[in-house]
Amino acid sequence: MLNSVDLKQSLERIDTLPAMPDIAKRMLALQLDTDEGEAQLLKLIAQDPQISARIIGLSNASLFGSPGIISSVNDAAMRLGLAQIKSVAIGMATLSAFAQSTEGKLKSADLWTHSITIASVMRAVAKHMPAPKRPVDEQIFLAGLLHDIGYNALNFIAKDLSNTLHARLNTAPATTSLLKIEHELLGMHHGEIGAKLGVHWGLPPEIITVIRHHHAPENADTEIGYLLVRLVNIAEKLLANFAINELTTAEITAQEWIDLGVAPNEAALISEEIVIVATQSMQLANAA
Repeated sequence: MLNSVDLKQSLERIDTLPAMPDIAKRMLALQLDTDEGEAQLLKLIAQDPQISARIIGLSNASLFGSPGIISSVNDAAMRLGLAQIKSVAIGMATLSAFAQSTEGKLKSADLWTHSITIASVMRAVAKHMPAPKRPVDEQIFLAGLLHDIGYNALNFIAKDLSNTLHARLNTAPATTSLLKIEHELLGMHHGEIGAKLGVHWGLPPEIITVIRHHHAPENADTEIGYLLVRLVNIAEKLLANFAINELTTAEITAQEWIDLGVAPNEAALISEEIVIVATQSMQLANAA
């Protein structure tokens, strides 16, 4: 079994990290401001049955507009927009890097449910932000899907450590600090693990910021990074410990809403909305 020193050394060695799936690399490099780039994106998605099915499933969900019968990737692009399906597809392709690792105490299905629901709740909260301040939908959704990728990486590199961590999280008092437990056991937290992988893979800087700082938004060092981190943080507080246990407390201060440009008196309305969003997202995750 690896210890915290072994884990740190493993994260410094490229050969121990999972490779970024080729399809994700190719989609990241695509420019959507040309007809060729748009055609290549749709072609890449269509070539992957699992990603195609999930993209079509998303486009049929009421979360993304009026329910309808979407049966092709091209139709999904018309509903969701090319930029958004690019980010969703990159997120899904990226997570597939861990598909071959054996299951541990943290189930991949639970992490997927958590991630897609947090992404959907972030999107719902962002609609209450002033338009000039609001991150674009594709950034929001990719940030939500990948914010906990450190847990995937930990299970891939050191399954025994991952199992020990999640066993401890499931028995720790709710008032215990998640980051303290992770530092004691791992010598770092899952955000730092995920950020190392994100740098290795060449993910966008704002996404790496989200991965690294989503439990400590005050440490984000760019405006867009901070707003995305704050959206993740608030979404996780609105859905405390949804699908996975991160010892999240549900308290959101008025200042946290104000930082997003949202009036604190809208909090009750947002909380009502996200109950519906979470239910729809869970159904979507289970169907995908």
